[in-house]
Amino acid sequence: MERLFIRFATLTAKVAGKPWTFIGCLMIVLFWAVTGPLFKFSETWQLVINTGTTIITFLMVFLIQNTQNRDGAAMQAKLDELVYAVKKADARFIGIEHLTERELDKILEEVEHRAQEVHAGEPARAIRGKPAVRAEDVEAAQPPAATPAERKPAARARPKASR
Repeated sequence: MERLFIRFATLTAKVAGKPWTFIGCLMIVLFWAVTGPLFKFSETWQLVINTGTTIITFLMVFLIQNTQNRDGAAMQAKLDELVYAVKKADARFIGIEHLTERELDKILEEVEHRAQEVHAGEPARAIRGKPAVRAEDVEAAQPPAATPAERKPAARARPKASR
């Protein structure tokens, strides 16, 4: 059932984003407007377009939101994997989409401040706050044959002394 819904939501989102879909909807609205004099601009005539657009909009919100949620989750997973794979990356960025707005704002402020410094010709630096935990440090702190359940969380990993 879920796979069928996912296929339907994805297909609907793709079709809804096509120029021909917009043109088709525009033609329906124009046809409705042109028929106004024929139906003497009655309440029923108005109710047809209001009901139709409301129902379609209501259903499309859920279908498109489903597609965006899946795309966003996939993107976060890919970014987390990239942060983990890049040895010099700060592992604190993995999973930051789960932080509070205040925590995210602090990180964003620091990242933007760092960007301004870099654009001003200063060398890049780690963001302020907790000491940076690099993916390579997390990996180095793990026993060689550790299973995921045996691995220590990133917060316990100790950074290398030389940088």
